Amino acid sequence: MTTITSTGMANTGIAADRHTLAGRIDALPSSAGLWRFITLLALGGFFELYDLFETGYISSGLLAAGVFHTGSEGVFGIADQAAFASATFLGLFVGASLLTPYADRFGRRLTFMCALAWYGVFSLLMAFQQSAEMIILFRFLVGIGLGVELVTIDTYLSEWVPAHLRSRAFAFSFFIQFLSVPAVALMSWWLVPQTILSLEGWRWVVIAGAVCSLVIWLIRKNLPESARWLAQQGRHQEAHKVLSEMEKRCGIAPGEDFSHSDAAAQLPKKGRFSEIWAPAYRKRTLMLVVMNFFQAIGFFGFGNWLPALLSGKGATVTHSLLYAFFITLAYPLGSLICSRYADKIENKWQIVLSSLMTVVFGTLFALATNPVLMIICGFLITYSNAWLTFSYHAYQTEIFPTHIRARAVGFCYSFSRLSTVFSSILIGLILQYAGSQGVIAFIVLSMLMVMLSVGIYGPKTRGLDLENI
Repeated sequence: MTTITSTGMANTGIAADRHTLAGRIDALPSSAGLWRFITLLALGGFFELYDLFETGYISSGLLAAGVFHTGSEGVFGIADQAAFASATFLGLFVGASLLTPYADRFGRRLTFMCALAWYGVFSLLMAFQQSAEMIILFRFLVGIGLGVELVTIDTYLSEWVPAHLRSRAFAFSFFIQFLSVPAVALMSWWLVPQTILSLEGWRWVVIAGAVCSLVIWLIRKNLPESARWLAQQGRHQEAHKVLSEMEKRCGIAPGEDFSHSDAAAQLPKKGRFSEIWAPAYRKRTLMLVVMNFFQAIGFFGFGNWLPALLSGKGATVTHSLLYAFFITLAYPLGSLICSRYADKIENKWQIVLSSLMTVVFGTLFALATNPVLMIICGFLITYSNAWLTFSYHAYQTEIFPTHIRARAVGFCYSFSRLSTVFSSILIGLILQYAGSQGVIAFIVLSMLMVMLSVGIYGPKTRGLDLENI
């Protein structure tokens, strides 16, 4: 348990030198003020994940409304559901790969707020489109905002949280964010079959997420900029000021002003793309590219296609949505349970173990025919996906320096989006020709690639300052 000493120092079991910026951040106690800050950050991610997971749930409503079509009758000669999912992830790829460097250039906070506003506005506009073409176009634009937002949240969080709480903070953040998954599943089950005020139910599901995200935008306007980013930009007094305010928020006396020669202030003011391929980071970059490419197949392949997988195993549309609701409860519950031990295991091994769990229970899900066993296996796959998610989100922000962190994470993370553009179409074809078992086999093989890449090539990060990894 964290206590505060007579000198105002947080007793966390880890000695922190409060003469440095990293030391002052590491001395922040596990206080209500810190967790409120983490919660506020996570609330933005809530609506991003809400929007991502609505992809699978509102498709049945779009089909029922006659807006979407199956097979070759779709806009691009494929099922519109597949094109809809692919457009989402193509937008995410563009946002993550091309626009996240702006978070290194203009700051975490400004990029964060702009991306959230972009998402909310275009999501709201998408809800009122009448044709499949326009819905898919606006979905692509929504994806761009999401791609920037999710990477910036991770970067923001890793730079503000003490080293000994980093994994736990990510687990708790994803507990908040993953509450969106059962929320969108339940709302879809309730609203999609209905028409309210002459608007189909799927539109209300989209409108709810967009309006609430804009409300959160107003609440989060007072978030502080990253002290690490300010110091790296040479804005020394601003960094000291926001850090002092955070220390007061956490219930400890502000520390001494850190030196202009502090390690956090010695990084270049502007990073270059070529730096992520420098000898010190090349292996890490390649490892994360491979991990992101294959983990997305397992995560979104199961999450977005869960109702279709259940229907393929004999469940009706109504029952598949209800089963999916119970299964998706494992996203927030898994993150909450994992937060109790997240800081006790190296992140790289948490990624390996969670991927192994997906392999084991994914295989059992493919073989299951009993509804109860299907729900149990689906719940445990979802639990392992939640465990994997917070582990790799924390991990990939830890292994690059501040001046290229958003750029490097965005580039590596974008491969998860790129893989999903193609895997969404590929999974649709596998489901059509090989059934649910074929899809699960595809997911299992992808998870094995994640285990090998991270287990063999991933560096250790547990308990280390970002400047020392």
